[in-house]
Amino acid sequence: MTQPPKGVRRSYGVKAAPYGFLLPAAVLFALFFALPIGYAVWLSFHKVRIKGLGLGKGAKTEVWAGLENYTSALADSELLASALRVLGYGAIVVPVMLGLALFFALLLDSERVRARSFARLAIFLPYAVPGVIAAVLWGFLYLPDVSPFHYLLDKAGLPQPDLMDGGPLYLAMSNIAVWGGTGFNMIVIYTALRALPTEVYEAAKLDGCSELQIALRIKIPMVVPSLVLTFFFSIIATLQVFNEPTTLKPLTNGIPSTWSPLMKVYSDAFTGGNIHAASATAVVLALATFALSFALLRISNRRTTQGAGR
Repeated sequence: MTQPPKGVRRSYGVKAAPYGFLLPAAVLFALFFALPIGYAVWLSFHKVRIKGLGLGKGAKTEVWAGLENYTSALADSELLASALRVLGYGAIVVPVMLGLALFFALLLDSERVRARSFARLAIFLPYAVPGVIAAVLWGFLYLPDVSPFHYLLDKAGLPQPDLMDGGPLYLAMSNIAVWGGTGFNMIVIYTALRALPTEVYEAAKLDGCSELQIALRIKIPMVVPSLVLTFFFSIIATLQVFNEPTTLKPLTNGIPSTWSPLMKVYSDAFTGGNIHAASATAVVLALATFALSFALLRISNRRTTQGAGR
């Protein structure tokens, strides 16, 4: 047989090399991401049919349900209530967290700030704390019987607010999210600031601009893409809130088992035993998150394009 030229075999091996490097990641993506999503979608279109008392072999069979689980999920008042609670929670978390992240990033980018490396690490450090541990830590700081803040307020004769019930509960959980997420968003914005050309700042200073004017008129407009990116990350994280309310739930009676949509999914699947309804709710939440992110991205791109056209 005629052997192909050595150059041809070598060229084929070079072209196939990237696919070989991507293969492990593709396999892991298929096994741990695509396959579970596909299985959840499949479960959402089925239900369990029980015959008689549901005892014995063949008493429970899995049958096709069509859109029944989806209609039940969309008509569920508990899911709507949990979505409204998360929207209220996000209305506090997102602007406060991004506002603090932008403020710290601008502060660290200033030439007058000293110990910049230590400050950057100190602000980012809470993000390295797992969400469950952060929720437990803050949960015990909120409890009146063990909280040092309540002890100091009691000694000072001041009122001791109950942060684990009613309206203050939103502030308590929002504080945990802001404390843990500000550092990550700050790093993203700060990295974008450090990538800006210093010539722009020098020209602005020669024109007599102050640090505040440079920040408001130059730095913030130029890091808008980073702000949009962190905004999308924050929105998605807010819609997927689970750790904080689930961890704080044993410490108070003010958090129901369906406080957030993901807690509703967890309760239906593992407490109620209805994995098919939980799968349908999870698919609805995923589609709603995708639609909201896509709509916000389109609006952001449209405004950016209009601003560039001017």
